[in-house]
Amino acid sequence: MTSNQILFNSFLKKNYSPKERSQQGWIVIFAFLLLSLACYLGPAASLRVVYPVAALVTAIFLYLRHPILYLGFTWWMWFLSALVTRLVDLRAGWDPTRQMLVAPYLVGFVTIGTLFRYLPSAHRQGGLPFLLAFAGVFYAFLIGLVYNQPVPVARSLLDWLSPLLLGFHLFINWRDYPSYRQNIQRTFLWCVLITGAYGIFQFVLPPEWDRFWLVQSKLTSAGDPIPFGIRVWSTMHSPGPFANVMQAGLMLLFTSSGPLNFPASTVGYLSFLFTQVRTCWGGWLLGIVIILGSVKARIQMRLFITILVMTMCVMPLLAIQPFSKIIAARFESFSNLEEDQSYRDRSKTYDTQLSIALSNTLGNGFGNSWKVNEKTGQIEVLVIDSGILDTFFTLGWFGAIPYLGGLILIIITISKYAEVRFDSFMSATRAIAISCSVQLIGYSAMIGLSGMILWSFLAITMAAHKYYQHQGMTAPNQYQGVTALNERSTT
Repeated sequence: MTSNQILFNSFLKKNYSPKERSQQGWIVIFAFLLLSLACYLGPAASLRVVYPVAALVTAIFLYLRHPILYLGFTWWMWFLSALVTRLVDLRAGWDPTRQMLVAPYLVGFVTIGTLFRYLPSAHRQGGLPFLLAFAGVFYAFLIGLVYNQPVPVARSLLDWLSPLLLGFHLFINWRDYPSYRQNIQRTFLWCVLITGAYGIFQFVLPPEWDRFWLVQSKLTSAGDPIPFGIRVWSTMHSPGPFANVMQAGLMLLFTSSGPLNFPASTVGYLSFLFTQVRTCWGGWLLGIVIILGSVKARIQMRLFITILVMTMCVMPLLAIQPFSKIIAARFESFSNLEEDQSYRDRSKTYDTQLSIALSNTLGNGFGNSWKVNEKTGQIEVLVIDSGILDTFFTLGWFGAIPYLGGLILIIITISKYAEVRFDSFMSATRAIAISCSVQLIGYSAMIGLSGMILWSFLAITMAAHKYYQHQGMTAPNQYQGVTALNERSTT
């Protein structure tokens, strides 16, 4: 650590105890919530400006004074901002610019301070894969400035860079792994419980703001605005990212215990099935296989029992109409993919676009997945249902090689970690990261909220390994040390 970093860290902690900083952090968060509520109850349209600005100010304060609270605040901004946007749209009218949705990106972008502070020493600390990915993103940004309009370029930059920044932040602060572990477990437990329950409510009785959004957005893939006709997206902005969050959260529930685990799992699995996102269903199954193949026999038995209990609880509910008809039809599509429209669309995309993408040496740069409607002047999204194709179209070979190279290097590295046999949380984060990486074949899981899941869990797995290395844990005493950590995180 350089002298400038030491001085900066000492300035952040000067004259404040951890308890005092925590109290200050919660005061600022509650102030943000009260301000947002006041604007919503007053002129709701003003929240479209106030919300992103206030979120950014809150994030900067938490990042400087209470980094653990900052991490939780960042996740909740991603989980809830789309719902807040829909509530405002219902009161103030439809906003096609969706400018409120920039708030979680701005909150995550604050960690660019970590990149600037630790960039000189990142390579020595094992951060080469992140540096390669950053290089690919920076290249696409430069190409985008040359070929595309600045506003779409900026939007794409936030989409690609925010997940990388938070991942790098978690990795470089590996010394705080125990605190980050507890925060992530607690955050995703409450996320599965709250957003899962809301997802069931949304499926059975869609609220007015969700129906209004579905009609105005014309997102036909999310279903129809009628009871039992929606593909659940809960508090988030579409079924895919919500399913990705549920996939991660449900796997993390295997690593902790407590009175909320059972209700959270019940509503979580039901809402996860109601998303009807088969890619994430397969990702969850792959993640479970990875976990079972890496942990000790005692933990394997606990996982088997948990899966059995949840199956016994969820299956009777799915036997009730119309739940059974909807879910059964989706599962049956696995056995007849040739007749499935979604599968045929993806196959057609690969058949027609793969050669074009691979021949795009320079890439289109950022902003190529967004276009400005010449009639309305609004930004519209061009969706590519493949992370691989999206990467080569956007980054080209010159950007895709370092970006995918960094990603593959991390996956190979974390696949060799032995600590996963003793740290069930680390085993789960590794499984989440690898399963999300595989899903790049089906959709762009490296950007936006899905990208936050992918890069954050890759990073926290690497951080855990560095933490245990620094502790000098050997095989005999490793079990005791990690067991103590498990017990502290589940109480």
